[in-house]
Amino acid sequence: MFMNYTAKYTKLNSGYMGQLIEWPEVITEGKTFEDCRDSLKDALHEMIIAYKQTGQELPVGGELFEPMTVEIDNVG
Repeated sequence: MFMNYTAKYTKLNSGYMGQLIEWPEVITEGKTFEDCRDSLKDALHEMIIAYKQTGQELPVGGELFEPMTVEIDNVG
């Protein structure tokens, strides 16, 4: 069975922070974007193992996200 989760990456002074939108406890950092992505995948696998071992249900993935553009000068 496959599940899809949505990763959010934030640029930091020290590199990148990665977090899963649907599972906020899965969070990590890396010096490069690729390092962060790899660490996030590892963290996800470890969290899945921990949840299975403790009998917890995995969060449902597959959220749909859409970027929205707003012209902030014309708001208010």
